[in-house]
Amino acid sequence: MFLRPIATATLVLGSLTGAALAQTQTPFALDWKFEGPAAPYFVAVDEGYFADEGLEVEIAAGQGSLDAIPKVATGAFPFGFADINSLIKFLDQNPGAPVTAVMMVYDKPPFAVVGRKSLGVEAPADLEGKVLGAPPPDGAWAQFPAFASANDLDLQAITVEPVGFPTREPMLAEGEVDAVTGFSFSSFLNLVRLGVPEDDISTILMADHGLALYGNAIIVNTDFAEENPDVVEGFIRAVAKGWADAIADPEGAIASLVERNPAADAELEQRRLQLAIDANVLTESAMAEGMGGVDPARMERALEQIAETYEFQGEPDAALYFTDAYLPDDGSLMLK
Repeated sequence: MFLRPIATATLVLGSLTGAALAQTQTPFALDWKFEGPAAPYFVAVDEGYFADEGLEVEIAAGQGSLDAIPKVATGAFPFGFADINSLIKFLDQNPGAPVTAVMMVYDKPPFAVVGRKSLGVEAPADLEGKVLGAPPPDGAWAQFPAFASANDLDLQAITVEPVGFPTREPMLAEGEVDAVTGFSFSSFLNLVRLGVPEDDISTILMADHGLALYGNAIIVNTDFAEENPDVVEGFIRAVAKGWADAIADPEGAIASLVERNPAADAELEQRRLQLAIDANVLTESAMAEGMGGVDPARMERALEQIAETYEFQGEPDAALYFTDAYLPDDGSLMLK
């Protein structure tokens, strides 16, 4: 049974569920720093999309793909942005935890192995005999066993070097590791910023090499959602509008981001945002059906792939990890 670790988190949740509509305060926990792919959420703030739904949203930076899940599960934040595959494992290890995904954002996940051609890494098979740098909390690293299985890699032939997020790309740039796990758009551009020639960088997107997994999604505390269904629907609608604006005007979206992170390189972050849009958000499925939902058959395949390298404690059940009950049906999810 899942236990909330601190009483204060319960108090925070209680105040939110009882007064969300009155106070209109809905804190939102991101997975990572204020970089390009976070811009759509600031657009939703600046364009008044959250305010139109009666919401006052404060956005908090995160420290990795696993970071937002416990924040939302404990009730410290009603909403978060997190890797759904990490959420699946979290819920398996913490049955009954009050958290689920309600809106898929990265229909195609950015999980990648990023290497350097000059170090002999261009394809999955090249990783054998090489040194792979991987931050333990990294969402891409969490999927690496399934990726290795899908590509028949011998894990014993790969030397895994635990690295920190700040040192991941610098170590690859210096040749201290041959490849790293990370989000495709972030690791690629971080290497470019460090002076690695673009034609020397190999981005091996796991979704293009056998994985049916989904990526990051909006997650919600289920206790909060049950008491405030209209708030959740309104939050999702505002997020979708923020993404639609960012897709139509990436430069304008980055202006909203830079206002919160003045030290950001606007040109670099616009490129990072565009990479995320092109590879992860604007998929054929999202274009045809709108963003936010998941395909049940694909989700079942994803669970099967996770089970190849992860031993579930309970019976996997897609209904525990995602619900479309709060997705608006007014056309606001369509990406035009």
